[in-house]
Amino acid sequence: MRICLLTPAPDHPLLAETTALLTPRHDVEWLDPGTARLPDPGALADVYLLKTRTPRALAYARFLEEHGAPVINTAAATELCQDRTAMAEVALRAGLPFVATRTEASLGRLVEAGAELPDPVVVKSRHSRRHDLVARVDDAERLRSLARQWPDEPVVIQPFAPNDGWDHKLWAVADEIFAGLRRSELATAVPDKRTRTLGTGELPPRWLDVVRRVGEVFALDVYGVDLLDAGGEPVIVDINAFPGIRGQAGAPEALAALALRTAAGSRPPRVTVGP
Repeated sequence: MRICLLTPAPDHPLLAETTALLTPRHDVEWLDPGTARLPDPGALADVYLLKTRTPRALAYARFLEEHGAPVINTAAATELCQDRTAMAEVALRAGLPFVATRTEASLGRLVEAGAELPDPVVVKSRHSRRHDLVARVDDAERLRSLARQWPDEPVVIQPFAPNDGWDHKLWAVADEIFAGLRRSELATAVPDKRTRTLGTGELPPRWLDVVRRVGEVFALDVYGVDLLDAGGEPVIVDINAFPGIRGQAGAPEALAALALRTAAGSRPPRVTVGP
């Protein structure tokens, strides 16, 4: 099989370990769709793993899909997870326990309008990307301060859900689920940013059902779900397409197996119907 990694960073631990598992019997290559030319449609790989989310990468993945190549995750599913407004709409319409989400055209306009927000809230960039805005806002001065730094930033505003101060990070690779616990960056103090591995047996079965349902609703095969524990009930605060999944035993094996099944045609990528 020919497996191609679409990424500018093939040395990422998850991808590097997956490559090591596959290369004894299969050809694994990589390219950065942000700089690479579109390939010859007659010489495509058997499967592509999309581990980048730039507009050029999404256009590249769409080209591959239009010419019959399977891409994990699809361009449409990846793009959906970058728009937090669309993400919330899709999740809530599907009955998922997603945090209530309000959209504002920009932080600057929000402050100029003198809007009053219930305290506390979480303000996030509408469009998910590296180094985007994610901040807790407890008063009007904090909101004005953010607006001075990010005046034109489209944002979503979510109520700060009372929780135990820990983010439950759950990742799925096809039918395999992995879990970790990390101190929330929105907590009062963040003494340790390391992720502690959790066994899925340490989580309520309903939480795992929610994660599986996310994959179905968002047509994702490799994804992450950030959950908060709100009085024993899971609240989804974010969904990510093809996250890093660092330090999770069995994740590279699950990804390698998914790539081979998809390349062989026994598990075609899920297809999203859009928001």
